[in-house]
Amino acid sequence: MKTMSALKSTALLTAVGLFGQAVGFVYRVGLSRAVGSEVMGLYQLVMPAMSVIMSLTAVGFTVACSHLTAQYRATGNHRAARQALHQCLLGFFCAFGVVALVVAPLSDAISVHLLGDARAQLGLLLVLPCVLLTGIENIHKHAFYGAGRVTPPALTEIVEQLIRTGAVLGLLWHFLPQNPERTVGLVLLGMIICEVFSALTLTTLYRRFWGRETGGDGVERGALREKLSRIALPIAATSLLGNLMGAWTAVLIPQRLVRSGSEVSAALRSFGVLQGMTIPLLSLPNAVISALGLVLLPKLSQAAALGRQDLCRRRVDRALSGAAALLFPACALLCVLCPYLGRALFQDSAVGGYALPLSLAIALGGLEAVLAVCLNGLGRQSLAARNGLVCGAVQLALTWWRMALPGVGLQGYVEALLISTLLGLWLNWHSVSRAIHMPLRLFAWVVAPGLSALLASLCGNLLLPLLLRSGTGLWPACAATAALVGLLYLSAMAAQGVFPLSRRRTTSGQQTAF
Repeated sequence: MKTMSALKSTALLTAVGLFGQAVGFVYRVGLSRAVGSEVMGLYQLVMPAMSVIMSLTAVGFTVACSHLTAQYRATGNHRAARQALHQCLLGFFCAFGVVALVVAPLSDAISVHLLGDARAQLGLLLVLPCVLLTGIENIHKHAFYGAGRVTPPALTEIVEQLIRTGAVLGLLWHFLPQNPERTVGLVLLGMIICEVFSALTLTTLYRRFWGRETGGDGVERGALREKLSRIALPIAATSLLGNLMGAWTAVLIPQRLVRSGSEVSAALRSFGVLQGMTIPLLSLPNAVISALGLVLLPKLSQAAALGRQDLCRRRVDRALSGAAALLFPACALLCVLCPYLGRALFQDSAVGGYALPLSLAIALGGLEAVLAVCLNGLGRQSLAARNGLVCGAVQLALTWWRMALPGVGLQGYVEALLISTLLGLWLNWHSVSRAIHMPLRLFAWVVAPGLSALLASLCGNLLLPLLLRSGTGLWPACAATAALVGLLYLSAMAAQGVFPLSRRRTTSGQQTAF
């Protein structure tokens, strides 16, 4: 099994991510139609709890596994890379055991007093086996990513998405109607089924390819655990506190809507539409960022381990340029299409509300995420942790204040999201620039793609209603609008002299590589 180049790895993971987003989108449309917006709101209360448990148990170990695998394999110490995976699994099992022993007995109290709805208890209990399987899957998956071998986890991801869609929708089709609590339980049960497949498949593939590798001298267990803790603990703490703030925000939204004058059921429906329909639709471009981050982190870890700051700067530059060049036009297009697609797919006229500020926040949040990956790859996990916590606190405080004001409602959440994203983008950039003395290329990274996307979206916003009024079907009209937006974006970028995806030559005459 050969190691792919970074560009091919990113392209493959992006393709898999886009496929997963497409399958996930079909899954979410079917799910929302099957269960309704109120159950979607209850489901969105359970998911932040799952994110918090993942932060407590698995997130730090998955990033540490990718980071250490890349470092040890860059120096030829394959035995140490295998040891790192085993220690990450051991740490995860210990952390999960402690968390499960706390959450399971207190699930009723957590549902009532923290999540704000007693009907979330069954879903909370089913989250535990889902987290156990997901943690095993993700640690093995990131070992592959750290070694630069993306094909096995990519193919597993494709099959996993298909199994999840079939399992969840099949269970709902067979067992509905049920009360909201049992309906959420059916969704979680379908997710457990797909995680069983992924965990078993990736564990088997890892043992087949690297289970008997003995190259290198290995590393002393105490030293490995110390290095593992230095990487995993800051990331886990950041993820935990960030997800706690996110979970608190998720619980807070319906409560503050009620405070501002909405009824409880109406508030839960509004929350379900925003978090379960509008934001997932606008977040489709995140597949590119996820793929980019998975490839970028081990590459930066390798360059940092070799002391190559020049290579780190080139890789950060290309990552930001590529991410901006893809994120801005994609979010601009989805901003235009979102209200029309929302009504057609989800059969809800409220889908697409606040599309403009949300799409801007998602595009800038993608750049923020790339910079956070850069900090982790450069060994600056504590800085990434600090920045994430500051932004989470700002978003939570603004959401609490603005949403309770009469007449503000969900607009307060959108404002808080956009402001905290801008703050996080600046903090992460400042940390990266200080770490590797990176010059700011604001025009190439933000101004040029932003202006090009704005021009393209304004023209697309004129074309799409015109085509629909002339009798053109929705899907042909959307396709024509997408073609126009893409063409205008590329033309505007070329007119500004920015070609972010082209290869530039260095002073030594070699082409830059991701």
